[in-house]
Amino acid sequence: MVFITLYSKSPPALEAGQAASQASTPFAGTFWKAFLGLWMGLWMCFWGPLVSAQSTSNAVVQMSDFKFERQDEAYLLSNTLSFELPQAVEDALSKGIALYFMAEVQVAKERWYWYDKYLARQERHYRLSYNPLSRRWRLVTSSKPIANSGLGVTMGVAYDALGEALSAIKRTTDWRVIEATDIEPGGKYRLDYQFKLDLTQFPRPFQIGTLGENDWTMNLKRSQALSFESPKLP
Repeated sequence: MVFITLYSKSPPALEAGQAASQASTPFAGTFWKAFLGLWMGLWMCFWGPLVSAQSTSNAVVQMSDFKFERQDEAYLLSNTLSFELPQAVEDALSKGIALYFMAEVQVAKERWYWYDKYLARQERHYRLSYNPLSRRWRLVTSSKPIANSGLGVTMGVAYDALGEALSAIKRTTDWRVIEATDIEPGGKYRLDYQFKLDLTQFPRPFQIGTLGENDWTMNLKRSQALSFESPKLP
């Protein structure tokens, strides 16, 4: 039996290039690590105090005037939220950091023999920002997450006072959630509602800085059983 060993040698020019690349890699890696560390340090020096500032306010979100009723061929949701921005959050807003809120509603059909079946899911995203030059607050509302890179063709509304902008976020009227044809009378259904300060749309360093900070935890969850009666015969 004959064993054949294949051996290949890289050309001298290729070996020299690989050696140069390997020699430069540690320097490049060290440079970028130093640059990233410097950038993070500068960012935290400027915004860190806003993130870690202590507040005497409680980031508690409450709900009232909850209505889920049928109008024409769909079921609509109306509700009113009550909350105050903690001081740390309001300070960040006044310094130019936009706030992102999200409201989400889902309708599920409960099934004892399997997992619940979700029939509808709706979202509303809010971006609240402050312009120090005009001293006005701007609120953008969208059915999809609002990217940090730009607002595209999404329209916004300007307000003269922060309270006016927050009132537009707190109050929901006739939000179309699910079509009436998707509901079977007699079944067991559940509505899941959530409202929160959406930290996932903040810059990554800011997300890290807010970890564990109670002032930046604004969240409300509510589940309610739904009952639908069979349509009355004429």
